[in-house]
Amino acid sequence: MTDEADNTTDMGRRTLLQTAGAAVVTGLVAGTAADAQAATQGANSMSPAERNEAPLGARLQGVQHFGLTVQNMERAYQFYTEVLGGTEVFRHGDFQGDEVQNTLLADQEIEANARGVNPRTIGVPDLRSGAQRLDVRFIQFDNVVIELLQYREADQPMGGAKSFAEPVEHMSPAFPRMMHICFYIRDDVDFNKFIADLEAESARRGMTQVRANRTIRVMTEADRKAAPRNTNTNRVTVEPSNGWELIYCKGPEGEQLEFVKALGPVKQRFSEALAKRQQTIVR
Repeated sequence: MTDEADNTTDMGRRTLLQTAGAAVVTGLVAGTAADAQAATQGANSMSPAERNEAPLGARLQGVQHFGLTVQNMERAYQFYTEVLGGTEVFRHGDFQGDEVQNTLLADQEIEANARGVNPRTIGVPDLRSGAQRLDVRFIQFDNVVIELLQYREADQPMGGAKSFAEPVEHMSPAFPRMMHICFYIRDDVDFNKFIADLEAESARRGMTQVRANRTIRVMTEADRKAAPRNTNTNRVTVEPSNGWELIYCKGPEGEQLEFVKALGPVKQRFSEALAKRQQTIVR
């Protein structure tokens, strides 16, 4: 996050999100407010007719949110708001009915039918009849939103700890289709201390799955905890990733998280890529 994001606080978090994607990405890779404003004005200069005939990339505003299906809504909500400091945009729940079933799950029902199996056996809830329900909460960070989703049985309360389906057992980032959420750390933050504080605060709240990897080999949890603090952060010094710093960490639901800094040469590369993208979407 950069000075641009700080300077736009009075716009309101949702207003910031609704600006052009170029402005949002500029906030992530340390562009200037003037650059973002120019890109936004240029991208908005198209007429509706021109916009609808433009390449698909020119019809986007960037990434609006990442969705995370959780087992325990309150636990996840507490982590992303109270631990990491996100702000709730709104919450909505008890989604059910034919339209929402078709919108979210048609492809999975088609697959179940092709296999000749009950859709529930491949993780498809029955929102159509209302036997299961869907609840969502949107959490705003400075340049993106995280949507928490919980599918639950109809007799379970909103925000409870029991989900419709059991969580995936293994969450290795090596599995195809596995995704992760990456948070951008301010340039002047002590990265190693940030992770130590994150682990401590999460443990205080009973979120024992929030554990960051180390840069040295550890074979047990005791080894991981005993590792020197300076082994928290992987600092990349080889091109073209020179200046990239990263930590991999599991979240309270077992989800894969990443925390990064982009400094020096790699930061410049992101800025240059943003400038190229702006040229393709501004006419």
